Amino acid sequence: MNVNTTRFGTLEVSEQAAVSIPDGLIGLPGTQYVLLAHGDDSPFLWLQSTEEAAVAVPVTTPWLFFESYEVRVGDDDARRIGLNDPGDADILCVVRAGESLEDFTANLAAPVIVHRNTRVGRQIINDAGGYSVRHPLFDEVGLNEVQPAASVPTAVSAA
Repeated sequence: MNVNTTRFGTLEVSEQAAVSIPDGLIGLPGTQYVLLAHGDDSPFLWLQSTEEAAVAVPVTTPWLFFESYEVRVGDDDARRIGLNDPGDADILCVVRAGESLEDFTANLAAPVIVHRNTRVGRQIINDAGGYSVRHPLFDEVGLNEVQPAASVPTAVSAA
């Protein structure tokens, strides 16, 4: 499939990278996205809308930055995306970039859960509680300690 983007131009992406988020993402239009790799060795991915070329948000796997991060998915949220086994879930957190690395934050309060097999996702309110929507990203680790976000299927390198 071809995806038009304002950030990366027109990209040909595999169906495996497609993610359907029927209820959308908080504050953003659209329900159809693809995951794009920011680079082969980057801990960041882009969740790019296939419907709105200008809508792309950086995301990351939270455990790359927060070893003790806990996410609890409520039964209703799990049911809405057909998630019966926690091992079938990819967890992503939206990243907010800043002028300097110290200003980068991650939304740990409302992660995006994607069913690994069906590629249906949902942004949830984390039932574990106690997490911020703007948690400092480099609070627990330094940039040189972060590993690539290789476990989530992506389309192409968007670097």
